[in-house]
Amino acid sequence: MTATTPDLPTRPPVPRTALVTGAGRGIGRELALALAREGYALGLVARTRERLEEVADEARALGAPVTVAAADLVDATAVADAVGRVEAGLASQGGIGLLVNNAGVIEHAELPFAADDVEDVWRVVETNVRGPLLATHAVLPGMLARGGGRVLNMNSGAGHRAMTSYTGYAISKGALARLTTQLHRQYVGAGIRVLDLAPGVVATDMTAAMPVHAQRTEWTSPEQVAALAVGFAAGDLDALSGRFVRAGVDTVASLREHADVIVATDARTLRLSTWGPDDPAV
Repeated sequence: MTATTPDLPTRPPVPRTALVTGAGRGIGRELALALAREGYALGLVARTRERLEEVADEARALGAPVTVAAADLVDATAVADAVGRVEAGLASQGGIGLLVNNAGVIEHAELPFAADDVEDVWRVVETNVRGPLLATHAVLPGMLARGGGRVLNMNSGAGHRAMTSYTGYAISKGALARLTTQLHRQYVGAGIRVLDLAPGVVATDMTAAMPVHAQRTEWTSPEQVAALAVGFAAGDLDALSGRFVRAGVDTVASLREHADVIVATDARTLRLSTWGPDDPAV
């Protein structure tokens, strides 16, 4: 694969460490354990300490050093404190090298916007956007001081595809995709790489509660999601920083094979479609 993005600084290298939000269950747990198997030291953050401690015990059994920090991810003070504790816990391994913004929620009901509870819609937007904003803002100074780092935003096809329900979820994932492009544009030269990873439809507590998936028989496996996350953590997808990948259809190998054309055509990124080069909107 031809290098299409400046290489991350090699001195010092990006630490083999990761902070995973929403790590107490579901995809977050799977990602944390996959990273532990690859030798990463972990910081686990979520609301419920009991669940985090269970995952921490599993990760430690795999040989991973683990720091646990329970926090409400929409509380700025709590997030800053949690990140500080994780940075301190991972200091001997070099600090936080990878941030996985995984924590997220969806509406309680599958309804079009006019029939939905706007407070519930806002709860989803706040959790799915404010949480990653706060976590990333707290982690970035350390990454920049060390000369590089990676941010993985767990996104969704809902971020770029209109839906007949789950308005807050779609809004939040579209905003998260824009955060990915902003971080890339602002910090790629400083060694930061950022990627949107859509996990497809994984069998979790969240998807089990969604009527739209009630009759589903085909699911994305956690292993497929973890493989992309681990590949990004290792730097294998750095050329696609600022872009979108999807588990279940993409693999590290297929993305590396097509990286040049993806970058050359400015594909897999959130932007306005135009009618052509004469469109005055751009």
